[in-house]
Amino acid sequence: MTGTFSYTFDTAAYKGTAIINTGLFIDGKWVEPVEGGTIDVVNPATGKVITKVSAGSAKDVDIAVAAAKKAYKTSWGLKTPGVVRGKLLNKLADLIEENAAEFAALEALDVGKVYEKAKSQDVGGAIAVIRYYAGWADKIQGKTIETNDKKFAYTRHEPYGVVGQIVPWNFPMGMVSWKIGPALATGNTIVLKPSEITPLTALKLAGLINEAGFPPGVVNIVNGYGHTVGQAISEHPLIEKVAFTGSTLTGRKILKASAESNIKVVTLELGGKSPTIIFDDADIDQAVKWASHGIFFNMGQCCTAGSRIFIQEGIYDEFLKKFTAITKYLGDTTGDPFTPGTQHGPQVSQIQFDRVMGYIEAGKEEGAKVHIGGVRHGEDGFFIKPTIFTDCHQGMKIVREEIFGPVAAIIKFKTEDEVIELANDTTYGLASNVFSENGSRAIRVAHAIESGTVWVNCAQMGELSVPFGGYKQSGIGRELGEYALDTYTQVKAVHVNLGVRL
Repeated sequence: MTGTFSYTFDTAAYKGTAIINTGLFIDGKWVEPVEGGTIDVVNPATGKVITKVSAGSAKDVDIAVAAAKKAYKTSWGLKTPGVVRGKLLNKLADLIEENAAEFAALEALDVGKVYEKAKSQDVGGAIAVIRYYAGWADKIQGKTIETNDKKFAYTRHEPYGVVGQIVPWNFPMGMVSWKIGPALATGNTIVLKPSEITPLTALKLAGLINEAGFPPGVVNIVNGYGHTVGQAISEHPLIEKVAFTGSTLTGRKILKASAESNIKVVTLELGGKSPTIIFDDADIDQAVKWASHGIFFNMGQCCTAGSRIFIQEGIYDEFLKKFTAITKYLGDTTGDPFTPGTQHGPQVSQIQFDRVMGYIEAGKEEGAKVHIGGVRHGEDGFFIKPTIFTDCHQGMKIVREEIFGPVAAIIKFKTEDEVIELANDTTYGLASNVFSENGSRAIRVAHAIESGTVWVNCAQMGELSVPFGGYKQSGIGRELGEYALDTYTQVKAVHVNLGVRL
C-alpha cells in the first residue's frame, strides 16, 4: 500500500486538514515505485521536513508510458471527441475550485508562497487556464486547401500520442495547468514529473483525475529526481514530445536526449535575465510599484524577473529613493506565509537560499554596493531580505547571470540607443519591461528588445490567451493561448484524388 500524508493547518489564514497520497499515480492507480526510495519535502519557512514522497525511476517511467500509450489507443486520443475532452477538463477545474483553499495552503507550505497570493494567483490562475483549454478542445481544426478540380486536399491537426512533461518548483500549480491544459485538449496522454522539491499540489491534483472522469492512463504523475525520472522521460523512445520548464542547462540536456533517442519534439521555457527600462518621462510612482513587482514577485523566483533595472539619469535619484522605500516595506513584511500581513516569503530550499546568498557575495566582491537588504531574515527557514545593488556594470555576475532570487541590479543610462544595447547584451530573451509615457518611444523600444514578451508600463502581467516563450537561450516554442495548441499537435495533409487517371 502506498502511503498518505496528512497535515492539519491551524493558522489565521487557513484551517483544515489536507490528505495526500505520496505514491506514484500510474494508470489511474496509486502505486509504489519499483525500486523503492523516498524524497524529503521541506517547509521552506522552517527548514524542517514536512513529509516524504515516493521516488520513481526509469522503470516507473516505462510503466507509465505503457499505460499512457494504451490509453491513447483505446480510450483517448482520436477516439474521444473534443467535446468530451472539454467536459472532463471543465470538471477537473471545478474540482480544483472546490478545493482551492487547500491547494493554496499546500503551495504556501511546500513552496513558501504567501497564502492569499497563492490562492488568488497560483490556484485561481490554474483553474482559469484549464477552463480556457477546455473551451478549445472541440475547436482543433484543419483546413481545406484548393488545388484543382480533380483533387481534394485537407489538413488534420492530430495529437502526438504520449507526451512527457517536466515542471519546475517555483509555480507548481501554474506550470502543471500550462502543461496539461493544451495537451489534454488536443488529445494527448501524459507522463508528468513534478519537481522533487515541491510535489504536493501535483499529487493532490492526481487525486482528482479519476474523480473528474478521465480514463485510466490518460494522466500519469511520477515523482522523482531530474537525473532519473526527468532523464528517462527525455530519452524514452515511445514519448513523442517533451515540454520542459526550468534551467537553460537542463534544457540543453533535454535537447541532446531528444536528438540521441527518437528526435522527439521539444518545447522549452528556460531562464531569463529580464531588463526593466525606466525612461525619465515615465510615471515614476507607477514605475516604482511595477518594478518592485517585477523583481520581488514570488521572492524573485521567477524566470521573467526584472532583475536588471535601467534608470535614465534624469530620474535616477528620485526613482532610487522611492524604490528603496518600497523594498524596505517588503523587507519589514517578510515572514511566515500564513501570517496576515506577510508580503514576502522564503526562498524555496536551502540550495536556493545558498545560491542567492552566493550571488550577493559575488556582487560585493566585484564592487557593487548593497544599497538595502542582502542579508538573511530571521534564524529559521530560508528567508532573504529583498536586495538592491547599485554601482553595477555589465561585466558583473549579478548583471549577467540568472539569480532567481530577490536581488535587483540598478544601472544608470543616458540615451535610448544605449539602453537598448545594454538590455540586449545577454544570452537570454524571455521578457522585458518598458516604462514611458511617450507612446511612440515605448513601442519603438518594445520592438527593439530581443525578448519573447515585452510589458509596457507594467510587469509580470501575463494573460492566459496570450502566448508566452523566449528568444535566444530562453527557450523554444510557446505556451498559453492558441499558440500552445500548435505545440501539442502535428499536421497531417490528406490528398484525395477525384478523377486523375494514369
